[in-house]
Amino acid sequence: MRTIRKLYWLFVCILLFSIVQDSVWAKDPIRIRIGTSAPKNSLWNETLMYLKQDWIKISNSELEISILAGGVLGDEPEMVKMLRAGRIEAVGLSSVGLSRIDKSIACLQIPMMLRSYEELDYVRDRIAPRLEQKLEEKGFKILHWADAGWVHTFAKKPARTPGDLQKMKLFTAAGDPETEKLYKEFGYHVVPLSQMDVIPSLQNGMIDAFNLPPLYTLINESYRQAPHMIGVKWTPLVAGTVISLKVWQKMPEKYRPQMLEAARKAGNRLRSEIRKMGEDSIGEMQKRGLKVVELDAATLAAWQLEAEKAYPKLRDRYTPADLFDEVQRLRDEFRKSGGPSTAKR
Repeated sequence: MRTIRKLYWLFVCILLFSIVQDSVWAKDPIRIRIGTSAPKNSLWNETLMYLKQDWIKISNSELEISILAGGVLGDEPEMVKMLRAGRIEAVGLSSVGLSRIDKSIACLQIPMMLRSYEELDYVRDRIAPRLEQKLEEKGFKILHWADAGWVHTFAKKPARTPGDLQKMKLFTAAGDPETEKLYKEFGYHVVPLSQMDVIPSLQNGMIDAFNLPPLYTLINESYRQAPHMIGVKWTPLVAGTVISLKVWQKMPEKYRPQMLEAARKAGNRLRSEIRKMGEDSIGEMQKRGLKVVELDAATLAAWQLEAEKAYPKLRDRYTPADLFDEVQRLRDEFRKSGGPSTAKR
């Protein structure tokens, strides 16, 4: 009889504890602050707005979400530090910031490894689970993947060959000494700076050139200071939104599958539009004075050769060797399959 009573009161205690926990969640919603350097009027920020709306709906308004856009929290390396310190809960990042969490992400940023969005999608879809596991091991969960367009080089004066660019002062993101060292080994004169300092540094002569996607360059109007764009697609700039794994695990378990699905849908929702606007932005900037330095087949081949000469140094130092090899294998697999646009540059 005593055993039955003990079991009864144990059950009651568990039930009461569960009710109290639900009550605490209802009264004290978890605060989610999402930082991003994406401008407020950009499609990247709109993606986060869709995520916010869907999460609030899924949680029955039990989540308090704010989006801090436009780099108000600093550049991406700074926001990664804030995320680690618990000063924000999530952040939308390009590969610049994601690679500060784990350099495995850089396997998708090998110069001139990929030629088309079709190749990127094929490779990223298959390697993403490994990359996501790497980030989880560091304490972060990927909510969704995204991309920010093809990186091009913008310069104050025309540059046609790698040698032309090597004579210029080239911006690189501060706080990444290994990448800086690699650039120097390849013969480039790099100047490490915060991304927030690109425009004033162009104005005062600290730098002559930078690498960014055209759409971002159009939005922040940095092309006005560097009105010559080299006609080389350097690499697709991958991006994604990550949340602290500790914060994610505090979410009621019943909401998590729907929240993750909503985040993935938000990441895919505007992808086609972002890609189209990325291409259209070049024409828009040309109307406003941008000069595109078009390259013939021989010069493009010289850029490709220059990039491939760097691969042995990038493999393992820039990104883990096994992931470098896997990206290359998947790319070749896609091309052998006769996938669309494999010949595009």
